[in-house]
Amino acid sequence: MAPQDPQEMELSNILTTLKELFPENGIFAFLSQWQSVVYALIAIGFLWIFARLSTKKMSLVPGRLQSFAEIIAQGVRSLVLGVLGPQGERYVPFLGTLFIYILTISLMGLIPFLKSPASSWSTTLALALCVFGYVQYTAVRHLGFWGYMDHLAGKPRGALAFSIVLPVFMFTLHFISEFLKPISLSLRLRSNIWGDDLLLAVLTHFGLQGFPLLFLNTVSALLMAFIQAIVFFLLSTIYFASVLTEE
Repeated sequence: MAPQDPQEMELSNILTTLKELFPENGIFAFLSQWQSVVYALIAIGFLWIFARLSTKKMSLVPGRLQSFAEIIAQGVRSLVLGVLGPQGERYVPFLGTLFIYILTISLMGLIPFLKSPASSWSTTLALALCVFGYVQYTAVRHLGFWGYMDHLAGKPRGALAFSIVLPVFMFTLHFISEFLKPISLSLRLRSNIWGDDLLLAVLTHFGLQGFPLLFLNTVSALLMAFIQAIVFFLLSTIYFASVLTEE
């Protein structure tokens, strides 16, 4: 018996349902094929609307929506500055947006008839590559090209500078690790969210008998979404710290 395709075990969403109901419709087939991109764009649209509504009528006595947005913004800013110090102010918009977006797309899988784009490696890898590119740009901008090469070589000084083996080894090790970071960063997020979504789909087949397990796993998936967003965010912040601070 051939193993079942993991994608067929996932919960149906709006796009897959429309494709099944109208198999001859090319638009639904196209949207279903690119559903991760579609839901990623939906998340962007939702966050854009939220940002517009929460900042539409700014006041010194904020309403509930503005207060909620300010709590999130201030919390993220405090985390970034706690790791990077005052120089981290420049990176708060990028890292803060990264955290909020990852949390949003991670939670989408818990909403009926929606799918989490974070369960697709193409989405998480794209986010990780954005972090990788920005970190490399920051390193070259902050240290200079040769300064960054010196940083990767472990900053050999004194008698160590005349040794070829150790600086070359350190450079090779750091060079490879830089390219492994986006892979590990993206796979960690994708695997955890995809695993939670897959387990939810499996438990729904147990009917009412599986409701207690389904409820507990939903709570666990909700907690995991927050944890994975924080892990991705903190690791990205640490990557910036590694090229901005000398300690």
